[in-house]
Amino acid sequence: MPGPLTGIKVIEMVGLGPCPFAGMMLADMGAEVIRIDRKTKPGADNPFPMLGTKFDVMARGRRSLALDLKHPQAREVVLGLVERADILIEGFRPGVMERLGLGPDACQARNPRLVFGRVTGWGQDGPLAQAAGHDLNYIALSGMLHAMGRADTPPSPPLNLVGDFGGGAMMLAFGVVCAALEAKTSGKGQTVDAAMTDGAALLGAMMYGLRAFGSWQDAREANMLDGGAPFYDTYACRDGRFLSVGAIEPQFYAQLLDLSGASDPDFQKQWSVKRWPDLKAKFAALFATKTRDEWCALLEGTDACVAPVLDMAEAPAHPHNAARATFVEIDGVTQPAPTPRFSRTVAEAGQAAAAPGQHSAAVLADWGWTNEAIESLKTAGVI
Repeated sequence: MPGPLTGIKVIEMVGLGPCPFAGMMLADMGAEVIRIDRKTKPGADNPFPMLGTKFDVMARGRRSLALDLKHPQAREVVLGLVERADILIEGFRPGVMERLGLGPDACQARNPRLVFGRVTGWGQDGPLAQAAGHDLNYIALSGMLHAMGRADTPPSPPLNLVGDFGGGAMMLAFGVVCAALEAKTSGKGQTVDAAMTDGAALLGAMMYGLRAFGSWQDAREANMLDGGAPFYDTYACRDGRFLSVGAIEPQFYAQLLDLSGASDPDFQKQWSVKRWPDLKAKFAALFATKTRDEWCALLEGTDACVAPVLDMAEAPAHPHNAARATFVEIDGVTQPAPTPRFSRTVAEAGQAAAAPGQHSAAVLADWGWTNEAIESLKTAGVI
């Protein structure tokens, strides 16, 4: 069965990070997503050699149309696609699309139902809107980076999961789908402004609530969920691998103690915050007595809330991930499968990433251009 977004047409102005991730999400769900790549000169330096190859996982499932966006006719090509699209997504700095003549006003003048999705670090307005930045900067401003890491070290960069992908791409994908649903009722499109600072702050909603309630300290490794609690942390095992422990509820903690053989009476003082440093030291000593896999044989799959910390080579082969097909292989590249799961309209990852411009003529033909018009664009160097 086709995915739940089958029939939705999306234009993706190709950039880096969150916009391609959002495009991948929409394509995984069945939308027809056309990537507008910038037409480059043969032999031009590529600072990101992975892009446009089968290893560019975030570009999977889409066809590519390469345009020389500096050419006047390229603008008309994009606007012609816009007339037939439901959604356009872009991740450039504020004002770039306007300078190309492809901002929301120009696009929605050609298609009033168009949803115009924009993802940036700082947002479309505000004092920092025009400043450069990256994921780490955006989550720093949200208050979330300060909470991550150990007490005796600077805050730890959490890859670019929180800003680029969680706070940016996922909010963009959610936003444009919401706006597209609304457009079916109103007949009107709108602009979606997804800022990574806003999204990262939203991801911290629970922590902000706990802080207001008086149950969260601004110090790192001082709270239940930031590594401060002995029952919610990672521990090194005898072989140097790690175990994650998340036994918060009393009944789960009791099972952790029972199955691990933690008989010291001090372990019973789970909620004595003053004793947490001592209990962490005791747990560290306990978990260091066996290898990670020996602990998993005792604890994994029970209500002790324990799981091995797997690296990216191990994760696809774990029995649970294998049983759920959490990872798929496309053209020899192992990668995460689409999610969430649907009972009827099953999502599929589609083909590997296309080379920039691989489908230029085919896309235009499918979207209504004549063969003569396509040949004219080729001759002019537009595609």
